[in-house]
Amino acid sequence: MAKILVTGGAGYIGSHTIIDLLGNGFEVISIDNFSRSSLIGIEAVEKITNKSVVNHNINLCDFAALENFFEHEKEIQGIIHFAAFKAVGESVEKPIMYYENNIVSLLNLLKCVDKFKIKHFVFSSSCSVYGNAQNLPVTEETPLAPSESPYATTKQMGEQILTDLSKISSVNIVLLRYFNPVGAHLSGLNGEVPIGKPNNLVPVITQTAAGLLPMMHVWGGDYDTRDGSCIRDYIHVMDIANAHTKSITYLIKNNTKKVFEIFNLGSGNGVSVIEAIHSFEKVSGLKLNYKISERRAGDVISIYADNSKAKELLAWKPIYTIDDMMLSAWQWQQYLQNLDSFVE
Repeated sequence: MAKILVTGGAGYIGSHTIIDLLGNGFEVISIDNFSRSSLIGIEAVEKITNKSVVNHNINLCDFAALENFFEHEKEIQGIIHFAAFKAVGESVEKPIMYYENNIVSLLNLLKCVDKFKIKHFVFSSSCSVYGNAQNLPVTEETPLAPSESPYATTKQMGEQILTDLSKISSVNIVLLRYFNPVGAHLSGLNGEVPIGKPNNLVPVITQTAAGLLPMMHVWGGDYDTRDGSCIRDYIHVMDIANAHTKSITYLIKNNTKKVFEIFNLGSGNGVSVIEAIHSFEKVSGLKLNYKISERRAGDVISIYADNSKAKELLAWKPIYTIDDMMLSAWQWQQYLQNLDSFVE
């Protein structure tokens, strides 16, 4: 039973990945300082799996604290690195904060990977590295266009750092380029917990439907798309989580040879913002209060994945539809509200 470190383990994708790892026989430890997450994620893991997960409250930008962690935590075979700031709009407003947090934390972690001889490393990247790609769907060979936000630049830089490292290091590396993870665990006990006002589309939709937000904005209605709104490749968070388990399994199985691979994680289908809203209205039976507003800085117009490489090499296949994503997200929102009422 391999021991895996998950950074950002209390976060949205991190906590779902821990659930999937535990369900597939891995031992898991977490690092999360709760700067962009809460205890809800760790508690949800334990409710769903009936297994306790030790979380270490460490800021990855604090090298001394991180080094001390590795001095005491032995036999870690692999790391799945989620911990990062991820709000596109905020990164445009606070670029220095994003560069410092996302790059310094990665560099500190890689120093420890080298010093403590960690064998396997999975990096949480993003489809934002493709920028405004000229040809769709994008494959892993699609040239990276100029980034549209500092957040995306940090992911491009992270990938370049790992590419350069792979040339001189024995660590095996997988880069996972997520498209747009949405939805919640089908148990209804785990999902996205935005800190403050949500930035991502689906929490905005569910909070608007729940009356927590008075209305929602569709940022841009005049793009060159089928209905004028941006097009994204939405992928269920449980499908994304399972891809991480399959990635770490792939690295362990190929332990005797050098591995550096990049995989797109998307459904392979482009869905517009308006279409996503209509899907939510269908599964919830509610009408959303939204309006078309001006374009937002940092947004890519249209992007969706060719996921055939992940299907072939990882034996991974997304199984959930956009309606599944919206329904599970709505069930999670209702659970959260009941939880808040109980706490009050």
